[in-house]
Amino acid sequence: MKTRYIYIWLLGLLSVLNTGCEDRLDIPKHGNMGSQEDFYQTDQEAMQALASLYFSWSSNYYNWFMTKNSLADDVWSGGGSRGDNAQMEQLNEYTFDTDHPMIASLYSGMYSIIYKANLIIDLMEPDTDVKKRALAEAKFFRAWAHFELVTLYGTAPIVDHLLTPDEYRQGNSSPQDTWAFIEKDLTEAINLNVLPSKNNVNDKETTIRTTKEVAQAMLGKAYVFQGKYSEAASILDKVIESGKYDLYPGAYDKLLHVEANGSCESMLEVQRRNDPEQAWNWDLLTMTYLMMGWRSDKLFVTGEAAQTIASGTYGFMNPRKSLYDAFVEREGTDGYRLNSTLRSYEQLNKIGVVLQPGANMVGHEGYFMWKTRALKEDCIYDASYFQALQYINLRVMRYAEVLLLAAEAHVQGGDKAKALSYINRIRSRAKLPDLTTVTLDDVKKEKRLELCMECVRFQDLTRWNDAEAVMGQQGKEIPAFSSEGVKFLVKNSAYGFKAKHKLLPIPRKELELNPNMKQNENW
Repeated sequence: MKTRYIYIWLLGLLSVLNTGCEDRLDIPKHGNMGSQEDFYQTDQEAMQALASLYFSWSSNYYNWFMTKNSLADDVWSGGGSRGDNAQMEQLNEYTFDTDHPMIASLYSGMYSIIYKANLIIDLMEPDTDVKKRALAEAKFFRAWAHFELVTLYGTAPIVDHLLTPDEYRQGNSSPQDTWAFIEKDLTEAINLNVLPSKNNVNDKETTIRTTKEVAQAMLGKAYVFQGKYSEAASILDKVIESGKYDLYPGAYDKLLHVEANGSCESMLEVQRRNDPEQAWNWDLLTMTYLMMGWRSDKLFVTGEAAQTIASGTYGFMNPRKSLYDAFVEREGTDGYRLNSTLRSYEQLNKIGVVLQPGANMVGHEGYFMWKTRALKEDCIYDASYFQALQYINLRVMRYAEVLLLAAEAHVQGGDKAKALSYINRIRSRAKLPDLTTVTLDDVKKEKRLELCMECVRFQDLTRWNDAEAVMGQQGKEIPAFSSEGVKFLVKNSAYGFKAKHKLLPIPRKELELNPNMKQNENW
């Protein structure tokens, strides 16, 4: 077996988990230990369990991505018509309640990751190097899932072991306790000294799994979110000074595409396989890109664009004019990063993209996301060909985020020179002149532009206490784009981020099943 497929197998991207090993990995939950006694004994079993953990993590990517980006202010929730995308519309316009399916699925999905991690942590004796590394990776992903829970839901329970039947009804955990638990897991994962570092900045094989620097970056991120700026600066500097990662030197508009899979900028990615036989089981036809791609049934795509752009995409996330204006404020209308990130309708006309006669694009202001455009070369599914021939890894964290987290930590901690150095590295890649001074506002603006549509904006706005000011009017009016331009035809009476939205609601079903859980404030 070729090396790259061995690594992919470790990530749960082989059909062995659905076939030959199914009987061994179909382990009853909720404390039923009967079929677990003879498992987790060998290195091979440890790797099978770890593969199952990675698969659980990757399986939650779509809902994680769509929910968090829908909640932020970068995009409108589009689709074929008003109501076509109702669940994401509710998130985007802040009309959701405590039983919203995507919020509930995200909540339970994080606990599925935690459960898979706890199987390894609780049941495996780390008496070999392979098992020790599996233990470290399990602690990393358990911490990663708890990070999402505490930053989104605030009081979600800590689950630090496999629960027995009399422990099912956990009560709320305090954010302080959860943060302490996240720090502990990440610190222990790092201090086991078994997570590898990349051999060099261009080493792609090592980045297929979690590295020491990724665990350090995640710990630094946890410190930043808590306002522990000195600790954050110290550990994020270690990641930067390791020299193991760098900003991708290629075309910026290919940064999130197959061309840059596992690049020097990749910290953490969901791996995908170039395997047509497994397309339906493993890649879900890369639904993330299918949903984000332009609403192709309302467009004629000809000329240059027809050679590269995939069809059959749904247009469920369209950039707001406010995002375009934010780019223009920092870069001007000809900004390299701007034009590598999103394009106006007029720009697309020049490469062969035009609206069909009478077409009306809901949740649209005439701007199209470019950096996440659906390309034939990397989309698993192209409706014009129905082919499953390529793959694209899905980004979770890249090195630019580490630089921006470190810049924020140093701005807040007082080392403005270091913060300036880090933010100017971001600006240099964007072909912008260096700043001579740096403020927290500079960091906020650069982070919005650099990481738009990359699942960080909502949590940043809430922790900065900017969300109500930025998104308080979100959803008041909904635009539609046609040959006549932009019109706001839909007006809502209920809309907008309010104080209660700083924490998402504990899903109603959880409260109905567990009387020990209390709802977050004002829900």
